[in-house]
Amino acid sequence: MNRKIVFTVMGALAGAAMAFSGAHAEPQYDPGASDTEIKIGNTNPYSGPASSYGAIGQAIGAYFDMINAQGGINGRKITFITLDDGYSPPKTVEQVRKLVEQEEVLLLFQTLGTPTNTAIHRYVNAKKIPHVFVATGASKWGQPEKYPWSMGWQPTYPAESKIYAKYIIENVADPKIGILFQNDDYGKDYLDGFHDALGDLKDDLIVAEFPYEVTDPTIDSQIVELKNSGANVFFNITTPKFAAQAIRKVYDIGWKPMHFINNVSTSVESVLTPAGLEKATGLISSNYLKDPTDPQWANEPDVIEWTKWMDEYNPRGNKGEVFNAYAYAVAFAMVDVLRRCGDNLTRENVMAKAAALNDLTVPMLLPGITVTTSAEDFYPIEQMQLMRFNGEIWDLEGEIISAR
Repeated sequence: MNRKIVFTVMGALAGAAMAFSGAHAEPQYDPGASDTEIKIGNTNPYSGPASSYGAIGQAIGAYFDMINAQGGINGRKITFITLDDGYSPPKTVEQVRKLVEQEEVLLLFQTLGTPTNTAIHRYVNAKKIPHVFVATGASKWGQPEKYPWSMGWQPTYPAESKIYAKYIIENVADPKIGILFQNDDYGKDYLDGFHDALGDLKDDLIVAEFPYEVTDPTIDSQIVELKNSGANVFFNITTPKFAAQAIRKVYDIGWKPMHFINNVSTSVESVLTPAGLEKATGLISSNYLKDPTDPQWANEPDVIEWTKWMDEYNPRGNKGEVFNAYAYAVAFAMVDVLRRCGDNLTRENVMAKAAALNDLTVPMLLPGITVTTSAEDFYPIEQMQLMRFNGEIWDLEGEIISAR
């Protein structure tokens, strides 16, 4: 059954008007914007194999609830229309067409998934719809010369892969690498970045690579084959459901490689707890967000504010779920862009302001990590830090690493 979730953020509409020196310019609007409203469209997998990501869409709606309760964006309410695509590209196409052609949203924000966004990439650029801060780290979202209406958010998958490859080369004696990857653009982007980082060493160091399909019931057979390959390093390129399966199976068959897991599947609540925390101990990954369950951040002002927001606006959300911190950060950046637009709420101006962020400090990002974009740089976050799971929380290791 198809599901449509609509968040209408209803706060006060009578906020103070922006003050301008000299004559006040007439507001400029494209479809989806008016004196009283900004319509934002989104697709999310509230069902299907990647349904754990649905927490992101729910939390974004809760963040917009807070913003409008505080007076909205320059006095305008946000209507956030988020539709379930089940992580199915054909369904994403259908839902995005509905958002653009029927709902007439001003922009698309945080549409989730590499294969799903790939399916709408050309369409939204042909329609000149802002496709902003997409929820995928694929490198293709940073091509302003080819796709000027699509912009990424998180560090790219190839950049993340290169961090792991460098660590392996520098820290593992005689590495024999086995790789499990999702057989689509998402998995292959990680894989290509890893190959590039290994360079001429690739054929010598990689002993096995096995794909899986997002429709597969399990990946148990691939894990057994990877163990049998003699690999002593495992790069686990999976989405949350399969990440949990892989962690559990690695432990259950007594395989003890150095285990790297991609950042998008590091949630303690959605991945590591279902897998078994003791089975996840020792995992290595990377991050750019503060883990709100980590005691070291407990007294940080942004974490205190995030906790208040969770209690008041997202009480059904789990404070142990990092997706809620992710949603808070990216929604903050989207609101910042729209505030910068002032009364010029055209699609062209939304993209112009999104592409002019300079060291923007965003709550819930790790200290030292900021958001920067330009007309030539559509990669807002290009810094990460390695981390290792200690059985309860992720411990950060080393320094911030910049892909810039």
